[in-house]
Amino acid sequence: MKSFFSKGPIVAILLLAIFMVSEAQQCRPSGRIRGRKPPPGQCNQEDDSDCCKAGKMYPTYTCSPPMSGNTKAYLTLNSFEAGGDGGGPSECDGQYHDDNTPVVALSTGWYNGGSRCLKNIRINGNGQSVVAMVVDECDSTEGCDADHDYQPPCPNNIVDASKAVWKALGVSEDNWGGLDITWSDA
Repeated sequence: MKSFFSKGPIVAILLLAIFMVSEAQQCRPSGRIRGRKPPPGQCNQEDDSDCCKAGKMYPTYTCSPPMSGNTKAYLTLNSFEAGGDGGGPSECDGQYHDDNTPVVALSTGWYNGGSRCLKNIRINGNGQSVVAMVVDECDSTEGCDADHDYQPPCPNNIVDASKAVWKALGVSEDNWGGLDITWSDA
C-alpha cells in the first residue's frame, strides 16, 4: 500500500498533463452572430436547409476538431448546383458542380484556408466508403446573410456532401440529411 501512495504525486501530474492535452485539442466557439430574418424567398430550404431565425445567437468557429486517421464528423446534404441550397459557386474553383458528382464542403477549420481544395477525401459511413473531392468551405465563421443564403454558420464538424456521396454510401433517400461518419485525406 505504501508504494501506491508514494506514487500519488506522479499520478496527479500525469492526470493533469492528460487533461491539459485534451483541453488543447478541443475546438471551442470563437464567437457568435445574431440571426437575421431572411428577406422573402431568399433562403433556399432545398435539402431541409435551415434558415436563420431573427435574434437567435449562432456560435461561430475558426477551428475544427483535430484530425486523425479516421476523423469523426457529421455528414450533411448540400446541392452544389446553380440555384441549389449551397448558395454561390464553390470557393475552390469558382464553379458549380453537378449533384451526381461526389463533392464536399468542409467546415472552416478542416477547409484550412483552402489547403484541401480540389483534393480527395475518403468518407466512411453506413458500412460503405466513397472518395469525394473538396470543392468548398462550409463556413463556420459567418452566416445569416445573402452571401450564405441566409443559413446559419456551419458547425465545426461538418462534411457537407452532394447527393452522389449519399448514394455511394448506400443511404436511402428518406434518410438523407444527417449521418455520423469518419473521414480522412485520400
